[in-house]
Amino acid sequence: MSGTSSRLLRLLSHLQTPRRWSATELAGRLDVTPRTVRRDVERLRDLGYPVETTMGPDGGYRLVAGTAMPPLLLDDEEAVAVAVSLRTVGGQPVEGIGPAAVRALAKLEQVLPSRLRHRVSALGDVVDAPLPEPDAPNVDPAVLAVIAGAAAAGERLRFLFRGERRVVEPHRLVPVRRRWYLLAYDDRRDDWRVFRVDRISEPARTGQRHAGRDVPGGDAAAYVLDKLYSIVPTHEVDATLHLPAADAVRVLRVAPDEITPVDASTCRLRGRADTVPWLASRLLMLGCRFEVHSPPELVVHLRELAARAAAAAEGGPDRPA
Repeated sequence: MSGTSSRLLRLLSHLQTPRRWSATELAGRLDVTPRTVRRDVERLRDLGYPVETTMGPDGGYRLVAGTAMPPLLLDDEEAVAVAVSLRTVGGQPVEGIGPAAVRALAKLEQVLPSRLRHRVSALGDVVDAPLPEPDAPNVDPAVLAVIAGAAAAGERLRFLFRGERRVVEPHRLVPVRRRWYLLAYDDRRDDWRVFRVDRISEPARTGQRHAGRDVPGGDAAAYVLDKLYSIVPTHEVDATLHLPAADAVRVLRVAPDEITPVDASTCRLRGRADTVPWLASRLLMLGCRFEVHSPPELVVHLRELAARAAAAAEGGPDRPA
């Protein structure tokens, strides 16, 4: 029985890869006969794993979606990757994802071997969780799942966007600062479009496949950033930070090319932001001295914040003499 159990786990590991396996292939991998493979597949089905069988020259076995979530078999690298991802995902603006990530991480760490727990802990010490962003709109994870599924399958996607029905060829989900964006090709407008995901409702996969297109420039993230900066008012920021360049990149979550080292303990920030209050909050959270060279709106806003902070620290204008 112990040999059968071990063989079932090996069979499950093969079936959890996204491909179809013939009985002959599996028999060769497991060093058994095709008849034993067929029996083991039936055992997996009895345990609740939805194994699909197709006939013909291209037929075989594959694991498909069922009515319930069966246990998953992860190798060491996959388990570590999932655990570290769960630790860092809590700060993402996806509704309900934080508590769910904590519960999943607790279940995973309970069964991790000690050698893997040490690896997860070591990686967690050097991988920071995303900083919570002010006014970050929540995104329904079900909406993200439908969009991601359509993009991965190369299917057209139908949804409501600001009250208008749209049908697009979804290409990529791109997170930018505090929001998720969908990059898609709109056949009706014969052009690429960028959609804020928190403004998308009622997404549905149409089942209609599309041939796929190449994103202009070949980089989806760069294309989305360029589009956003061209249509959304942004502020060019130039500031000297009394912080090592590597620390500034890590804490601010900016691209390395936005930070230029001045010396071992000072760097120069040159970048763009969509709102002055958001930029001010990020600079203040650095916990170091800094000088703002531009924009002037940021200097004015920081002075207002400083005045309010000073009044609060002294008890305000109504403090008794």
